[in-house]
Amino acid sequence: MSFHHLPVLLNECLDGLNLKPTGVYLDCTLGGAGHSSEILQRLGEGGLLVGIDRDAEAIEAATARLSAVPSPARFQVLRGNFHDAPALLREAGVGSLDGVLIDLGVSSHQLDIRERGFSYHDDARLDMRMDQSQALSAREVVNGWSEDELNRVLRDYGEEKWARQIARVICDRRKAAPIETTSQLVEIIDAAIPKKFRQGDGSHPARRTFQALRIAVNDELDPLEPALRALAGLLNPGGRLCVITFHSLEDRIVKNTFRSLADPCTCPKSFPVCVCGKKPTVKLVTRKPITASEAELAQNSRSRSASLRIVEKLDYK
Repeated sequence: MSFHHLPVLLNECLDGLNLKPTGVYLDCTLGGAGHSSEILQRLGEGGLLVGIDRDAEAIEAATARLSAVPSPARFQVLRGNFHDAPALLREAGVGSLDGVLIDLGVSSHQLDIRERGFSYHDDARLDMRMDQSQALSAREVVNGWSEDELNRVLRDYGEEKWARQIARVICDRRKAAPIETTSQLVEIIDAAIPKKFRQGDGSHPARRTFQALRIAVNDELDPLEPALRALAGLLNPGGRLCVITFHSLEDRIVKNTFRSLADPCTCPKSFPVCVCGKKPTVKLVTRKPITASEAELAQNSRSRSASLRIVEKLDYK
């Protein structure tokens, strides 16, 4: 099995984690181990790298890749959703962490394997599951959810201006026969959006709908904030939490959560001093997101929408 993954913002992540040779680090979205293999190379005796992924193919490929890395450090690979990282780490006997990396993008492998149904460029069965063992797929969403539910998903998760029209056409078409493939869905989207109102930025008209369905199928947004708070709580003082996002919905959640952790005071701005007693647990390392350099963009076009935000755990001893 070939699992290709070109890690985005690699050097920026390695710098952002502020790696210590004997530290304990967590890659929450292991993928093809592009980031993890580089982290492991920089760890020494006593260091530990833990990787989490819900994709069985990623687990297999990443384990093989990490096993080939020349490093005296140990590594553990855990299957699951990083939203459940605290429980997964407890079960694995891992305590506090010196750094955490979350890459929220869909892996190149998942996009490039036609059968996974993530891409609107290929004809494949509607799927979009990151965890192939779960029941809910894009086919069930498209054929089973109501027009109102589809409209909400496309509007809220895809920021699609034509959400209602696309949802209506989906519901009309599926009355005759189930919508089974990505190409059928693309044709529906093409029919639902008047050509004179297509996006002027050159993006594919199906991009927002496919993003929205992928988010819904994999429940990517709702658990993100509590997961970020939990992971920040696992950091040792000075530990770093680095998060790469790929669209505004994710980035907004990460930005607001980090700001809340860095400034949790709920007192009215008119109060001269804080009386709520809530203290910051992290400091912002990046006040504005780090984006890809021109050199990286030339090598990897998928890095164009990537944004990296970093916080560091404070010490109140």
